[in-house]
Amino acid sequence: MLSLLLVPVVAFSAWTAAALWFQTLRRPVMRWLRVVLWTVFSIAVLVSLAHGPRLLAAAAFLGACACVLLWWYSLRPSNDRPWADDVANIVNGQITGDEAVLHNVRNFSWRSATDYTARWETRHYDLRQLDSLDMIMSYWNVPGIAHVLFSFGFAGGERVAFSVEIRRQKHQAYSPVGGFFKEFELSIVAADERDIVRVRTNVRGEDDYLYRLRLPRPAIRSLFAAYVEQSNTLLSTPRFYNTLTINCTMLVYHMMRHIVGRLPFSYRVLLSGYLPEYVYSVGGLDMRFSLPELRAFGHITARAKAADDDPRFSAAIRAGIPPLDAQ
Repeated sequence: MLSLLLVPVVAFSAWTAAALWFQTLRRPVMRWLRVVLWTVFSIAVLVSLAHGPRLLAAAAFLGACACVLLWWYSLRPSNDRPWADDVANIVNGQITGDEAVLHNVRNFSWRSATDYTARWETRHYDLRQLDSLDMIMSYWNVPGIAHVLFSFGFAGGERVAFSVEIRRQKHQAYSPVGGFFKEFELSIVAADERDIVRVRTNVRGEDDYLYRLRLPRPAIRSLFAAYVEQSNTLLSTPRFYNTLTINCTMLVYHMMRHIVGRLPFSYRVLLSGYLPEYVYSVGGLDMRFSLPELRAFGHITARAKAADDDPRFSAAIRAGIPPLDAQ
């Protein structure tokens, strides 16, 4: 019986210690003080539960839990913080008939991770010319984890890529664990591929793959509109990023399920690095080829590095990738 009581106490104590840690990263002294005091309190409760007085220990811990939960649910996301330059703005826009206007489209010129020319632009798009959608996977250290971008293509070669990202502050670095503890807000970035792909391959040293998606044009247009709607909503109602439930794949999965109807769920949606396997399994890629063949065709890292700042960057990274049959 005692062991059944100790398990939730240990679990909640560990969770609270992590929450305190990630919520006070900017103040190292306070961070350590809060975590140490909470740890000492938790150990005292565990000792008391094991050796008495148990009733007093349980009451004290329940009271502390109530205070922790009140604090946790009092944390609110915001759009008003000192944001890092590359996520300083959230794309937003309007769609009127066949015309889309996007504000704050990112078009940075990257020389290094800390040396760049920042540009945020307003772009106009004719949705009658929207004719393709590509999925770009960007990997770093762990095969099962990748960042996912979706790039919309227009007749004539124009492209805009959407990326669901953490909105970190100037002092913050990405932490997948911190993403469980309200450390970051959620952001949607729209950008030139020469910016948002190139910064990953050529500046950050990530490994990127591009897959052409088999999706009817009306569904592609609906997904474009869904991105705009989600972005506009984030401006009025900010949200916290969550590494598991609100991230670069889950948000798109929910949008796509709304557009195409029934869409089976899979662990490969959560483990974003395996998303190509999932999309292939539901018939969303070029089924004339095997997935390893598509992966080889779509390995764009070397081509991106060779193209670098070439205005024809988008065409260069697609060299050698077979076009889809007419949809």
